[in-house]
Amino acid sequence: MFPRITRVRYIQDYWLELTFADGKQARLDFKDRVVDRGGVFAPLEDLDFFKRVHVDPEIGTLVWPNEVDFCPDVLYSDATGIPLPALEPA
Repeated sequence: MFPRITRVRYIQDYWLELTFADGKQARLDFKDRVVDRGGVFAPLEDLDFFKRVHVDPEIGTLVWPNEVDFCPDVLYSDATGIPLPALEPA
């Protein structure tokens, strides 16, 4: 399990700056994650809604008012370039 997100800052368009519990920071573009995805992601296409992102302190990831969130492990991997660990068969 990777470090969790402790801070988020909106930059512009669909760009967010994330700070992780280990101090690493990264800027990520969420456009491909939300635009034209439909369903629960549709409200995030509105930048005024997208800007309402916050960090859920219990799960350490990004959350929007409609309860959409993203896996913090995937975000950490994207931010740092460290691959996700391979899942071993049960």
